[in-house]
Amino acid sequence: MNINMKFNNIDYTQNTFEKGEFENCTYSNCNFSGIDLSQNIFSECTFISCNLSLAKLNKTAFREVFFKDCKLLGLRFENCNEFLFAVKFENCQLNLSSFYKRNIKKTLFKDCLLREVDFSESDLSHSIFDNCDLSLSTFDNSNLEKVDFRAAFNYSISPERNRIKKAKFSSQGIAGLLQHHDIIIE
Repeated sequence: MNINMKFNNIDYTQNTFEKGEFENCTYSNCNFSGIDLSQNIFSECTFISCNLSLAKLNKTAFREVFFKDCKLLGLRFENCNEFLFAVKFENCQLNLSSFYKRNIKKTLFKDCLLREVDFSESDLSHSIFDNCDLSLSTFDNSNLEKVDFRAAFNYSISPERNRIKKAKFSSQGIAGLLQHHDIIIE
C-alpha cells in the first residue's frame, strides 16, 4: 500500500504504473493517457493537472478522490468499482465521458467542461454543477432531485424522462428544460 506519497511530473505512457492501493496520495502533472488503471484503489487521493484521457477504469476504485485542472476525456466511470465511489471535479475537462448508471450523489462539478457526457440512469441527487458547460450531455431516466443547475449552462433536460423534484434552475436556464417541447422562447 502506498500512503501519503507525492508523484510529480511522471509520464506513465513512458514509465510503468505499478498497480496497487493508494491512500492520501497526490499526483501532480502526471500523464496517465490511455493507461490501464484497472483494479487500482485510490482512496482520498488528489490529481492536479493530470491527463487521464481514455484511461481504462475496469474495477478501479475512486474513494473520495479530487480531480483539479485535469483532462479526463472519454473516461468510462461506469466501469469503476461501485463500493464507496466518490469523486469531485474542479476546472476539469470531462468531455465524452460516461457516468451511465453510476451513483454519484452529492458530487461537485465546478468550472468543468462536460460536453457530450452520458449521465443516463445515474443518480446525481444533491449534486452541484457550478459554472459547467453541459452541451449535448445526456440525462435520461436520471435522478436529478435536489441537483443545483443554477450556474450550469447549455443543458437539455426532459422533465418527463428524469426525476427533477426540488432541483434548482436559474431563470436563464429554463429553456434547457423546455427544449424537448419544440417551442420557441424569446
